[in-house]
Amino acid sequence: MDISQLFYDLFFNYTLRTVALGSAILGMVSGALGSFAVLRKQSLLGDAISHAALPGIVLAFLITRSREPIVLILGALIAGWVATLFMLSIIRTTRIKDDSALGLVLSVFFGFGLMLLTFTQKLPDATQAGLDKFLFGQAATLLQRDVITMGIIGAIALLLLYAFWKEFKLITFDAEFAGSLGFPVRFLDVLLTTLLVIAIVLGLQTVGVVLMSAMIVAPAAAARQWTNHLHKMVWLGGLFGAIAGVSGTLISGSAEKLPTGPVIVLCMSIIVFFSMLIAPNRGLIWNWFRTQRNRKLLRIQAVLADLHTLALQHPNEERGHPIATLRSMNAHPEFVSLILNQLKEQGLVQELSKNAWALTQAGLTEAENTFKKEA
Repeated sequence: MDISQLFYDLFFNYTLRTVALGSAILGMVSGALGSFAVLRKQSLLGDAISHAALPGIVLAFLITRSREPIVLILGALIAGWVATLFMLSIIRTTRIKDDSALGLVLSVFFGFGLMLLTFTQKLPDATQAGLDKFLFGQAATLLQRDVITMGIIGAIALLLLYAFWKEFKLITFDAEFAGSLGFPVRFLDVLLTTLLVIAIVLGLQTVGVVLMSAMIVAPAAAARQWTNHLHKMVWLGGLFGAIAGVSGTLISGSAEKLPTGPVIVLCMSIIVFFSMLIAPNRGLIWNWFRTQRNRKLLRIQAVLADLHTLALQHPNEERGHPIATLRSMNAHPEFVSLILNQLKEQGLVQELSKNAWALTQAGLTEAENTFKKEA
C-alpha cells in the first residue's frame, strides 16, 4: 500500500483510525504505569495479572451472557484485582518470595481461565464465539465506543497517578521511609497495583492476555535507557507506547491477515532494541565508545607514569629513556610507540635521540597533576 494512502486512511478510514487511537491510548497508559512496575522490580506482575484476567472475562460472560466489551473488561478488572490481592497476601503472610507468588497466581488463575473457556466453548449456543480472541487480542474488532471507554478509564488512571504522584514516587524508591513518615504504604501499594491492573485490562482486547505483559515492561524499559528522572521516564514510557501502538496499527493495516497485537509488540521491541543501542547514557554503542576512550586515556597515563618514574630515578640524565625500557614497563607494549607519537604531538614528550624519549616540562607538569588527582 502507498504510504501516503496509509496515512490518509489513518485519519479518514474509520477502522484504521479507531484501532490506531485505541492502541495509542493503550500504549500511553501502560507505558506510564509500567514505569513504576519496572522500577519496583515487579516486571512479572503484568504477566501474572494479564493471565489472571482470563477467568474474569469468561465468568463475566457466563453470568451476563453478554459479550459487550465493558462487561468483559469489568470482569477482567475484578479478576485481576483479586489475583493481585491474593498475591500480596501470599507474600505478606508466608515465606514465599515475590517471584514464586507471581508464578503461583499466574498458573492457577490462567489454568482456571482455560478450563472455563473450554467449558464455555462447548455450550450449545453461539454467543460465546470470540472469547478465545482475548488470548492473543483482536484489535480489528475495536469500535468507537470501545475506544471511548478505554479513553475514559485510562484518563481516570492517569489522573489518579498525577494526584498521588509524590506518594507513589516515595513508596517506589523507599517504602520503609514512607511508612516512617506516616504514609499508608499498604493502601498506596494496593492503589498503584490497581492502576496497573486497569492498564493491563485495557489492552486485553487489543494485544491479548499472552502479549500484554510486553506492553507493561517494554515501554518502561526503553524509557529507562534515556533518563534517570522518574517524571521523564513516565512521559517517555507513555510516548514510546503510543508510538508503538500507532506504528503497529499502520504496519498491520498495510498487509492482509497481519495481526495488529503482535505487530504492536514487535514495534515496541524495536524501540527497546534501538534504545539499548543508542541511548546517550546507557546505550551499548556509546558505552563502547566510552570504554575505548577510557582505555586510551589509561594507556596514555600509564606511559606518562613510566616516563615520570624514570625521570625521578635519573633526574640529571640528559639523554632520553629507551623505548625498549618503556615497553618492558608497560602492560600493553604494542601501543607504546603509538602513544609516544600522540604525546609528542601534544608537546608532552620529546624524542632526544633515536628511540629515546623524555618528558617535556609540560609533560612533567601534566604527570604530576595526574598523580595528585589520583592521590
